[in-house]
Amino acid sequence: MLRPNPYKEKWMRLALSLAKKGEGKVSPNPMVGAVLVKDGKLIAKGYHRYFGGPHAEIEALKRAKDKAKGATLYVTLEPCSHYGKTPPCTLAIIKAGVSKVIAATIDPNPLNSGRGIKILREKGIETEVGICEEKAKKLNESFFKFIREKIPFVTVKAGASLDGKIATFTGESKWITGEKSREVAHNLRNKFDAILVGINTVIKDDPKLLPPSQRKFLRVILDSRLRVPLSSKVLKDQKKAPTLIFTTPKANLKKMRILKNEGIKINVVEKEEKVPLKKVLSYLGEFGIMSLLVEGGGEVIGSFFEENLVDKIYLFISPRIIGGKNSLSWVGGKGIDSLDKSPKLKISSLKRIDEDIFIEGYILKNGKYSKKHV
Repeated sequence: MLRPNPYKEKWMRLALSLAKKGEGKVSPNPMVGAVLVKDGKLIAKGYHRYFGGPHAEIEALKRAKDKAKGATLYVTLEPCSHYGKTPPCTLAIIKAGVSKVIAATIDPNPLNSGRGIKILREKGIETEVGICEEKAKKLNESFFKFIREKIPFVTVKAGASLDGKIATFTGESKWITGEKSREVAHNLRNKFDAILVGINTVIKDDPKLLPPSQRKFLRVILDSRLRVPLSSKVLKDQKKAPTLIFTTPKANLKKMRILKNEGIKINVVEKEEKVPLKKVLSYLGEFGIMSLLVEGGGEVIGSFFEENLVDKIYLFISPRIIGGKNSLSWVGGKGIDSLDKSPKLKISSLKRIDEDIFIEGYILKNGKYSKKHV
């Protein structure tokens, strides 16, 4: 870890704020921001705006033109050194005459990891890595996991009462949290590539599962017997966001044909009684899904926890008590038989939204926060 340097951190924080503008638009690429500085003054800036578009470094260099010569480039991720959708950024940096490159963190992609920095150094460009490194890694936590494990970063989202209930014993669930919390929760979908629910949520609530803004987005349903009603809202608007249903050989073949004719994507998991979550994540990874939002209900969320597949949670807590042993909880499933097996959280953020409390936290692995993804 580098010693704090307020001057360098100032410019890297600007680069990080630029990178965040690409949230939900660049997947499965990382969010990256870049800033060119010369004689203590900002010359140009850029960020990766959309998948397949110019990288942050290229945007900044194009804006700087000849002023880039002799400048310092602050970038939130090691510049790429390989050909992909675009040419290597290292070539453009060298050609522009940049004298120094400061990267927040090394690229985890094996095609580039450390290679970009090595190439720049070999060309006489001074390099430094580690300014605001933890912030940069957190910004791209989904990318880091996706690159290393080839499966999505899984975030669970739920709204519950103070005693952890998502419905009364009669099944009433609208609305436990306040209007502002529901708005914030809905907007969180813009951060993700896909959303996942179980068939019971589709049957009971008939949600659309669409993000607030028009963007690349996948709706995923776990439905082992293909019970999804043909009139479901989640089956509509396929041009806005496609729907993918995971099912088993027990599915109704006639309904499957109807759904496929309507443009619904169906994945049949062979020789399985129940849709296996690990296979779902592997398939989504192959499909290019880098981040997954699990919205429940309790049984689906419980299954993700039981299989140790949750990376992060967003929990909205309403200051009300519902009670009742038959009232549904936000984490269902079988549960644990001893406390030492219970998942623990590292709370990273605790905010008040009107009367509700919003908790953001990471799952602890073996008693400590796992940094294997970053």
